[in-house]
Amino acid sequence: MTHSLKFWAVVPAAGVGKRMNADRPKQYLQLIDKTVIEHSLIRLLKADVFTAVAVAISEEDPYWPELAIASHEKIITADGGKERADSVLSALKAIRTLASDDDWVLVHDAARPCITATDILHLINSLKHDEIGGILALPSHDTLKNVQADSILGTLDRAYIWRALTPQMFRYGVLKTALEEAEGNSAITDESSALELKGLQPKIVEGRSDNIKITRPEDLALAQFYMEHQND
Repeated sequence: MTHSLKFWAVVPAAGVGKRMNADRPKQYLQLIDKTVIEHSLIRLLKADVFTAVAVAISEEDPYWPELAIASHEKIITADGGKERADSVLSALKAIRTLASDDDWVLVHDAARPCITATDILHLINSLKHDEIGGILALPSHDTLKNVQADSILGTLDRAYIWRALTPQMFRYGVLKTALEEAEGNSAITDESSALELKGLQPKIVEGRSDNIKITRPEDLALAQFYMEHQND
């Protein structure tokens, strides 16, 4: 049965990226020779493991139809939702007649253009025999403070703290059910948190530190630096 399982990618891309203070959503900002989302999608396609990549786009998005990659044979466009979880669920529904419950879905941020094929394959090879799945993440090297208002309440033990990255990889059926059950829950900030809410314990797979998320203006320069120095 395992040999027939497929891998699908889902990219929620309906956000507006307010912290960038730009004239367009951050996924459409220029990075070297392409937009951020084009780099992210090209990296996913380059891994050469996905049957299709479902991209959730806002209904009023004027930029997506202008991109050549939007008509790529492996790209499926889905309606984006108000929150990230809504967009991911919409993308999952867009492939429901194609995917089986045991297939794997890798959800990746549109604004993580530095993802490498080696990290994607590392995640897949680490978890493909797992029942639930898991996420790429990085152990925290910073000292972390528990803060209320502007006062420090205490210091967290960083030995137990990891920074969640993407892709996050879960079985299609389990992920879809978890997101449906958690609809409207503001505590669901990534796919793993939806599974955690069900009492499941996703695995951690250590990823690369150059897999950064474009959140603030200075991140574009950092992403360009990483991309110019990556040999994957």
